[in-house]
Amino acid sequence: MTPATAPRLVADIGGTNARFALQHDDRIDRMQVLACADFATLGDAVRHYLQGHGVQVRHAALGIANPVHGDRLRMTNHHWEFSIDALRRELGLDTLLVLNDFATLALALPLLPAQELRQVGGAEPEADAPRAVVGAGTGLGVAGLLPARRGTWLPVAGEGGHVSFSPADDDEAELWRFARRRHGHVSAERLLCGRGLELIHAWLCERDGAAGEARDAATITQRALGGEDARCARAVDMFCGMLGTLAGNVALTFDARGGLYVGGGIVPRLGEHFARSPFRARFEAKGRFATALARIPVLVIHSPWPGLLGAGAALRQHLGEPSHA
Repeated sequence: MTPATAPRLVADIGGTNARFALQHDDRIDRMQVLACADFATLGDAVRHYLQGHGVQVRHAALGIANPVHGDRLRMTNHHWEFSIDALRRELGLDTLLVLNDFATLALALPLLPAQELRQVGGAEPEADAPRAVVGAGTGLGVAGLLPARRGTWLPVAGEGGHVSFSPADDDEAELWRFARRRHGHVSAERLLCGRGLELIHAWLCERDGAAGEARDAATITQRALGGEDARCARAVDMFCGMLGTLAGNVALTFDARGGLYVGGGIVPRLGEHFARSPFRARFEAKGRFATALARIPVLVIHSPWPGLLGAGAALRQHLGEPSHA
C-alpha cells in the first residue's frame, strides 16, 4: 500500500466514550465506540482497538474533549493523563496529532454531506467564507474555521463555552440570579448543556412552587417533545433561545458567512421542534446587525461521526495531502 492509502487511526475522545476508526484515503470505516472507564490509559484503549481489527498504523490523529496546550494533557472530565510524544513512541507511530475536539469538528464542516445537515433559516452558505460551530451536550463547545491557502482550512479552537452568560430578558435575569446563588460565576455552559437544561427546569419549578418536580435532561426533552409537560416545553424553549443568542454572538465574532453549524448531543435530538423554537429569532436579534445575521445560515449537524472526519482532515493537512472537501 502507498502511504496515502495505508490505514491511519482517527479518534474522537470524550470523557465517557472513545470513538475510533480507520482512515483509508478520504474514507473512514471500522468505527467502534469504547467506554473510557474500561481502560486504565488512553494507550490501552488504542491498542485494544488496533489489536481487535488486526492492523498496524504509522499515523494517527485524535480529537479530545480538553484544551490542548503543549505536550502533556490531563483530561478535565476523565482520569486519563499522558504526554503526546510519549504516547506516540509507546504506540510506535511516526505521527500523532492531538487536537481539541471542537477543532476536529470544525475541520469536518466542509466534508459533511448535504443530507446530514438541516438548515434553519438564512441564505445559502458562502463557499470560501469563515464558518463556526457550537455544540451543546455534556458541555458547550465553540470553534471557528477560517479559509487558508491552497484550499486548506485553519481551525480556531478555544473555550468559548465558558464566556459569561448574558441574560436577554427579565426571565433570563431571574434565571441568572438563581444560577449565581448556586454556582457563583454563571458561564454560558452552566445553562447550555445537559445539566444546564436541568438547571433551567429547576428554576422554573422553584418559580412555580413545584420544587419537588426536578427532572433529568433526557426526561425534560422527552416530555417537551411529547407535549406532555408545559414546564418542560418552556425549559427547552428557553434553552433554544439562549443558545440562539450565543450562536449569534459566535457568528458575528467569526463573520461566519459560510454558516453557523450546531453540533453536540442535544439539538439534533430536538428535530423539527428546534426549527420552531425561539432559536432563529434570537440568533438574529442583534440590533443594527440583524440584517447581516438574517443572511447567515444555521445548519444542524446530523452526521454520526463528524469528529472522526475532522481528525482525518487534520491528518491529511498535516501530511501535506490534498483536501477532498
